[in-house]
Amino acid sequence: MLIYGANGYTGELIAREAVRRGLTPTLAGRDEAAVAALAQSLALPWRAFGLADAAAVTAGIAGAGAVLHCAGPFVRTSRPMVDACLATGIHYLDITGEIAVFESILARDAEARRAGAVLLPGIGFDVVPTDCLARELQSRLPDAIHLDLAFVAEGGGWSRGTLATMIESLPHAGAMRRNGRIVPLPLAAESMEIDLPVGRRTVMSIAWGDVATAFHTTGIPNIRTFTGVPQREVRLLQRVRPLLPLAGFKPVKRLLQLWVRRTVTGPSADQRRRARTWIWGRAGNERGEAVTVYFSTAEGYALTARSAVEGALRVEAGGVPPGAWTPARAFGTPFLAELGPEFATPFVPPAGSPPTARR
Repeated sequence: MLIYGANGYTGELIAREAVRRGLTPTLAGRDEAAVAALAQSLALPWRAFGLADAAAVTAGIAGAGAVLHCAGPFVRTSRPMVDACLATGIHYLDITGEIAVFESILARDAEARRAGAVLLPGIGFDVVPTDCLARELQSRLPDAIHLDLAFVAEGGGWSRGTLATMIESLPHAGAMRRNGRIVPLPLAAESMEIDLPVGRRTVMSIAWGDVATAFHTTGIPNIRTFTGVPQREVRLLQRVRPLLPLAGFKPVKRLLQLWVRRTVTGPSADQRRRARTWIWGRAGNERGEAVTVYFSTAEGYALTARSAVEGALRVEAGGVPPGAWTPARAFGTPFLAELGPEFATPFVPPAGSPPTARR
């Protein structure tokens, strides 16, 4: 495989995970010095090329069985890489969490089948755990028409790439799927309380990738996504909401992204080892029945490294037919458990628990 953006925070974790598993991927990216230094430290081959020139991208990925694309913001970088993969019949995977990117890539299913290539966006923490949970909830309540998904991080933090991608999406801060259509939501538009083994947590609506992917995985027409945020911060975000349109101006975005690049490094190895993330979901039908399931995963970036490499290996081995796929459609719900017990605990309540009256 070829790992593009290998010199970024998450790309390096993925490269090191590949080496740990005895693989020799080719590392690639735009920064020749950074890519070369990492590749030499891992005794791996490397290439340097940007994404602005289509011919350079096609030449840069030549000979790869699959490209694992890790250089965001993907709303700006995914299209040229997908185009090159389709032109050459090379499989494409990425670690995006951006709704617009999911929608654009999943819309190219017919092109991918004609090219004999797999397109598999979101093979990291965005959106493997929540996509598998969405499929699990649908299997327990097949006539569900409402789906809520939430994640609550206990420890850890953000990488500069993740924050830069979040800034790139501004001023769009929220979204949901209503009757099959994606609609925008204001910042902190909704919040609710959920019960977890670590206690009751406040979660706030966000524009998470499952607004796109869970619909393609399950067909459920009404989908909301949430993340854990202290209630006092929800109130603060609601107060600053009128200022959000300023963040839509390109100079403001670039200034914020420059600040992120200079000040943010990402979670340390100790933080990745100690942190856990709780994944929670609830599906409901028209009769008022509901099923609720939760489980915990490893810290998000640690899970991304494992799931991205495992997903790429399975795609390269021919385990997924050509076309555009969500993770749960490509590999099924068991994919989470197959990553190893340290990466996901069993679903609670266990399979077979009857639906309850919807709260």
